[in-house]
Amino acid sequence: RTMDYHAEAVIAAEFMKLVMNGTLYQGSKPVMWSPVEKTALAEAEVEYHDRQTDAVWVRFEVVDMKPLRGQLAEAGRDHTPIGILKENGLDGASVLIWTTTPWTIPQNRAICFNPGVSYALYRVVSAPEENWAKPGETYLLADNLAADVFAAARVESFERLRDVPSSELEVLACAHPLRGAEGAGGEWDFEVPLLPGEHVTDDAGTGFVHTAPSHGDDDYQIGRRHDLPMTHNILDDSSFREGLPFFAGHRVIREDGKPGSANKAVIDKLTEVGALLARKRITISDAHSWRSKAPVIRLNRPQWFAAIDRPLADGLEGPTGRDTIRARALASIDRLVEWTPQTGRNRLSAMIENRPDWVLSRQRAWGVPLTCFTKKDAQPTDPDFLLRNNEVNERIRAAFEAEGADCWYAPDATARFLTGITDPAHGPLDPEAWEKVDDILDVWFDSGSTHAFVLRDRDDGAEDGIADLYLEGTDQHRGWFHSSLLQGCATLGRAPYRGVLTHGFTLDEKGMKMSKSLGNTVAPQQVIDQYGADILRLWVAQSDYTADLRIGPEILKGTADSYRRLRNTLRFMLANLDGFSEEERIDPADMPELERWVLHRLAGLDARLRAGYRAYDFQGVFQEVFTFCTVDLSAFYFDVRKDALYCDRADSLRRRAARSVLDLLFHRLTTWLAPLLPFTMEDVWLSRFPGEDGSVHLQDFPETPTDWADDALAARWGAIRRARRVVTAALEVERKARVIGASLEAAPVVHVDDAGLRAALEAADFADLCITSRVTLSDTPAPGAAFRLEDVPGIAVVFAPAEGHKCARCWKVLPEVGSFAHPGVCGRCDDALSRG
Repeated sequence: RTMDYHAEAVIAAEFMKLVMNGTLYQGSKPVMWSPVEKTALAEAEVEYHDRQTDAVWVRFEVVDMKPLRGQLAEAGRDHTPIGILKENGLDGASVLIWTTTPWTIPQNRAICFNPGVSYALYRVVSAPEENWAKPGETYLLADNLAADVFAAARVESFERLRDVPSSELEVLACAHPLRGAEGAGGEWDFEVPLLPGEHVTDDAGTGFVHTAPSHGDDDYQIGRRHDLPMTHNILDDSSFREGLPFFAGHRVIREDGKPGSANKAVIDKLTEVGALLARKRITISDAHSWRSKAPVIRLNRPQWFAAIDRPLADGLEGPTGRDTIRARALASIDRLVEWTPQTGRNRLSAMIENRPDWVLSRQRAWGVPLTCFTKKDAQPTDPDFLLRNNEVNERIRAAFEAEGADCWYAPDATARFLTGITDPAHGPLDPEAWEKVDDILDVWFDSGSTHAFVLRDRDDGAEDGIADLYLEGTDQHRGWFHSSLLQGCATLGRAPYRGVLTHGFTLDEKGMKMSKSLGNTVAPQQVIDQYGADILRLWVAQSDYTADLRIGPEILKGTADSYRRLRNTLRFMLANLDGFSEEERIDPADMPELERWVLHRLAGLDARLRAGYRAYDFQGVFQEVFTFCTVDLSAFYFDVRKDALYCDRADSLRRRAARSVLDLLFHRLTTWLAPLLPFTMEDVWLSRFPGEDGSVHLQDFPETPTDWADDALAARWGAIRRARRVVTAALEVERKARVIGASLEAAPVVHVDDAGLRAALEAADFADLCITSRVTLSDTPAPGAAFRLEDVPGIAVVFAPAEGHKCARCWKVLPEVGSFAHPGVCGRCDDALSRG
């Protein structure tokens, strides 16, 4: 869809809303710049490779110090800044910085320190005669790095003079190392302030960070915070600008991607003026373009920004009224969006709280352009710098809709879009007075606009352009979720989504990232070829997708086993529902208690599964259904009722009730599982209801009557099932000892202390529940050798074999077998054979 002209027109129209609502402005910011390709790169287009460079330790001499706050005047003392420097031992001292980009030194505007790091004043005691470091010189350094610095400078011995607290550092100012250099023409005759910065560490370097706001993200943020001037010394080809003393024409990176002469020129000049303390050739991991493989640099370029803290002049009522993009975004996160999982909310909220203005422009040869015009004789800070005209905007949108974004780059584009329009503020628009912006939009603005051209403008889409759900990986809190939120708040007044779901990433069985070189990849198509698509879907449904997911042969075997057990449950229902009709259906009120207990379980499941699907808790939904199918149905209800289904008369109440329940189960299980196992459930549905127009995916979840829920019945049957568990465990002992081969060969005596439970067991036909030929319930104390389970007190079982003969039809062992018209059967089976 992004290649459609309509999409390009909508993206441009969404951008022009920022032009009109006052959030767009032109500033400058360092970007990843490829001098070889002469284009800005996104982070995803940058890869890191080792390369050699020169690391340098550079002196910044302390030259000024404001009087410390709270310091009192004393008679006869010099309280000028120089006087205080002398008193504190800082007169002639230098702050040392370390950098692997010497070419950025001419752009230095500050030095940063970390208030949480321990700093001190050090003096050189002895050094070789030819050394750059001389005895008696003093330096400010982080304590943890002093020894390393002096080792790099070949200092033989040094001494620590005193602590230097951050309160003292923050009032210092230094001279630029090129200050006063002969031939510099005053280019660097300014003071370099010391500023606090949390990005500074004492892991490497000197504990002080040279700060060039035009060439680094941290540097830029510090510069914005303290109003440091931006420099524009480096051109698009990475050469120093014409007229810059000493360095004009020197390039950081040559056209072939090799290192240029800029570093050497700067190092030579620093050596000449005595500003260098040490230098060393080192290997670093540095940014390279993934296309050209050439190094890239951080370069300050004029850019277009969306101001996220500027009140919007758009009249939209966001969640907090007419306010800023940031305020709308934070309010949307808190009030309007459901987050799955909740950690997504906290993560995105923290990002929005701390993010700077949005850089919207890129310098590229492709993409949707920034469709705006600037006045040629105006400055970016002038009120009339940007042309804001709805008629111009509509003319651009219509052209994009018909011809695509390429029409912006036609030679006559400025005249085409401006000629014949009279602007309220500027009168008739003269194309010669306006300059067309040729930068392109950040692709994240394109993706952030998808709610408009994919959803809002679709025939069956949401008219308000707000999606019910955005879903992607956890990395998109920084990406698509983030850009869509900012874009929506700027143009809609709120987030363009009501819900956001994030998932983790796929790892192998050991929790390692998949890699072809490791041979641990699992291709989805291979899983589908071997197991079928539903196994792959079931693996996801069984997993906690909010974290990283593990997959491998053993995990898939377990998934396939779960699938087989579910499939067997559905096959049992299909087999026993053959020929079922509405005339056979039994009303729930007339059903035996066992069937009504199953309906009670369905009532609870229905509520939990609907809530689970609403919360995108697919793992919880699957576990609920799987446990119900395997524990409550296959291992209990089906096991008990297969006797009635196979052996009762076709018109018996018990069999009709069981088939009625199976029908209710069928409609619920197939529709409940259809979102997770769409192919299998379609196969199951069409096996029972064949036809070209039939599909389980055209069915809603059946409504489940609330009166199916019966807590008293559930409590009673909970006690019955616990008693049954004691009997089945006792019979398993006998089976393992080969006393019996099947439970129908047993007629145990069950001692039950509780009279109420004993009555419930009698009413429930406990022998059928235990799948034995007979059960004797006793209220007498059980013998000491009786079988018991510790967690089911009051129940004890004494094994006894069933007496009689085995019915050839139902396999029960009864004394009556062989006494009826049909040979070898019991009375119930004889009746069924006689009456059908």
